[in-house]
Order: sequence, then structure tokens, then C-alpha cells
Amino acid sequence: MSVHELSSRVENDKVLVLERTFDAPRDLVFKMFKDPEHLKHWWGPRGWELPVCNVDFRPGGVWHYCMKCVDQNQGDFYGMEAWGKAVYKEIIEPEMIAYTDYFSDAEGNINDSMPPSENTLEFIDLDGKTKLINRSEYVSEGDLKTVMDMGMLQGITETWDRLEERLNEVK
Repeated sequence: MSVHELSSRVENDKVLVLERTFDAPRDLVFKMFKDPEHLKHWWGPRGWELPVCNVDFRPGGVWHYCMKCVDQNQGDFYGMEAWGKAVYKEIIEPEMIAYTDYFSDAEGNINDSMPPSENTLEFIDLDGKTKLINRSEYVSEGDLKTVMDMGMLQGITETWDRLEERLNEVK
């Protein structure tokens, strides 16, 4: 099976659009973003695990998670924890998930020093394959630059590679 490449582009200086086609049915790809037992297997870049993953999958519900670096080869990142919090705004199963994404702490308090984003995931059925479009809108061009400078694009590429691997395991 050929690897489906991630494409990315920036719109209006503050919207990052990511697209990738997965060789798996839409219902299954959608479930990967809904079910904590699936998320634990693929969310985050290579060398990172998800020791905490609490999902209340409904509009107004919260997904609170911790990514932890378990790869000693990642130097200063080894042992580091990165907490995140998503607040779901709208869910249309299996077509769309909209949420606000925040950096947070272990208690779920939002980290105001880091830029939040408004995210929309669109799942498009392509005859048994699924095109996933992720739009992340930041308040400003500077906020988008902040997360890009943190290596977000490499991180999401590795994350979606891991999603592809998980889909191949379970389909």
C-alpha cells in the first residue's frame, strides 16, 4: 500500500490546512478520533505516549490528555509531559468534529501563554477511503508561527503516520 502524503497550506496567514487520504472506511477513521482506546495508540509524534486520555465526546464535552516523551533518543524532550485540552463545539458523526484546542496543565487549567486554535476535522468518504481535512485557525499570524516554530508540522505528520499504522492494524 502506498503511503498517502500529508499536504499542508496556510490560508489568510493564520489558518493551517492539513489534508491526507487514509485507506480505510470513514466510520473507522472517525472512530479513531472518538474512542480513547484508539487515541492512546496513535495520538502524538513518534516516541510519545498518551498516559492520560479522558474523552467526553459530545458538544460541550472535554478531551483532556497528556503526551509524554518515552524515547531516550529525543534528548531534552525525554520524560517531558505536554498536556492538552480540547472542548468540543460541534460533532456530526461520521462527517465532522469541531473543537477548540488549548494547551493546559494536569488539572485541565488552560495555559494562557500558549496560543489556542479553532479546529475543524472533516471526514470525506471516497469509495472506502477517507479524505481527512483538518483546519486549525489561530487568533493571529504570530500565534500560528509560534506553533510552527515548535515543530508542529513534523509532529502532526508523525501523528498521522501513526494513525495510518493504527488503521492498518484494526481494519
